Amino acid sequence: MYQFSGKLKLASIILIIVGALGIGYGFLTAPSTLEEAKEIMAHQSSHGDDHGNSHGEKKEVHKNEHDSKSGAHENKPIIDNETSAHDSHNDNAHAEHVFHQMQNKPWSAFYVSLFFFLGISLLVLAFYAAQRVAQSGWSVVLFRVMEAISANLVPTSIIMLLVILSASVLHVNHMFPWMAEGTFDPTSPNYDAIVDGKSWWINVPGWTIRGIVYLLLWNAYRWFIRKNSIAEDTANDGNKTYKLNYNVSVVFLFIFMLTESMMSWDWIMGLDPHWFSTLFGWYVLASLLVSALTVIAFVTIYLRSKNALPGVNDSHIHDLAKFMFGFSVFWTYLWFAQFMLIWYANIPEETTYFMARFNEYKLPFLSMLVMNFVFPILLLLNSDFKSIPWFVVIGGIVILTGHYVDVFVMIMPGTVGAQWSFGIPELGAFLFFLGIFIYTVFSAFAKANPIPKGNPFLEESEHFHYYNIEHRGEESEAHH
Repeated sequence: MYQFSGKLKLASIILIIVGALGIGYGFLTAPSTLEEAKEIMAHQSSHGDDHGNSHGEKKEVHKNEHDSKSGAHENKPIIDNETSAHDSHNDNAHAEHVFHQMQNKPWSAFYVSLFFFLGISLLVLAFYAAQRVAQSGWSVVLFRVMEAISANLVPTSIIMLLVILSASVLHVNHMFPWMAEGTFDPTSPNYDAIVDGKSWWINVPGWTIRGIVYLLLWNAYRWFIRKNSIAEDTANDGNKTYKLNYNVSVVFLFIFMLTESMMSWDWIMGLDPHWFSTLFGWYVLASLLVSALTVIAFVTIYLRSKNALPGVNDSHIHDLAKFMFGFSVFWTYLWFAQFMLIWYANIPEETTYFMARFNEYKLPFLSMLVMNFVFPILLLLNSDFKSIPWFVVIGGIVILTGHYVDVFVMIMPGTVGAQWSFGIPELGAFLFFLGIFIYTVFSAFAKANPIPKGNPFLEESEHFHYYNIEHRGEESEAHH
């Protein structure tokens, strides 16, 4: 049995504490009044630190043009009260808009890491269910690893539930613009006809209830399959427990495919309610699945180095790396398909999504493409490299970084606009959830036998490499 070491436990607790301090710093330094926001904007403007804010640039260009025109007529002083009042109103409206974005910033930093770690835990669970349904032999020795990683679904789901309630019930975070007062009221100055046209789906009660249902369904399957997977080890019922786990996994995969897409619409696309893409659910699935497979490989390599996974050999690492490579290509295909169709159609409510990201998030947007496609191709294309643990770790670090940035670019433009940065709040949130992940995963792994002894495909999995060699030898003899 694996023992969760005191050093690793202490390290996870330190990460949680340090991360919590970073999160707290983000909330404490966010402006609480419009005047504070204006001071920050003035400071940013004087230091040129606006990330290429198109609003600021346009405003400065307009100001320069206005000044030059005024200079040309300086002998004819004309005071246009109406124009001056209009400009003042626009300045105040812009300042208030930026103020709300600054207030969203600590929430958004927290939300990016929350969604990233929750999504990874969920997709590990889905991949595990798919292995059961496919009756795959190679992956059985990794079942306890995947079950342990999926344990992180519990704390992240609880935190996500609190975020959902804070937005829809308590109204203490305002990341979802369609929840603003008057959005669905035609008599209100805040009325949004486009969002109102989607009110059959985008409404506070429905959004809240759906979120709770998603979390309950995912955690119910996770609790059931973990309990019954351990029960398989001692069951003497003619594989009845195994068959029950198979049938429940089939049902879960059907539920997962529906809820994952709806979750993507509610929790990510809802941040940009005017925009839509029919590929978005698949795109989010691909991004989280690549990350999940990478995390499985990381945890497997670590536990194997501690002699906690006696049945795992280089062939299992090789297959995990093949999945990492294959789904990186799949992610790239979906990214290009979504981008190409939107670019070609050139519909304003669709193209604005990529315009905002390319104009104001150019560095993370382009670096994400390189890390998520170019690096996996270069690092994992060679078959021999896929069996080298340290090489897989290097490729995995790049992949995880790239897909974290992918989630960052999905969330931040709709919540903070051009006021983005990567600093203490973002790093603190990542360390906070990393600490929770380490503590939860390795605690769960230590509570069960690392070898699922009751699985009928265990022997095939333990001799996975040798079966492949024998199979190739038989095919070669038959060919000759």
